Amino acid sequence: MERKLEEWRRRLEEARRIREEHADWSFIQRQPQPLKAALLYYIKTGDIRIAARIAQQPIARFRELLREANIPTVS
Repeated sequence: MERKLEEWRRRLEEARRIREEHADWSFIQRQPQPLKAALLYYIKTGDIRIAARIAQQPIARFRELLREANIPTVS
């Protein structure tokens, strides 16, 4: 059980690192709130549903915003 939990943590951290490395930070900084906050939340957590809610956007539109910001959807 402990080994599986550690593996899960490692994968989540790797996904966050990939999102951070690929993100277009200049684009993100130019976004108005709440879009900027939602993008930052998604980069940190990977939770697209809550991030879309923060952005006050449907998930499909938020996915477009992720593409514009060059943020990969890593699972």
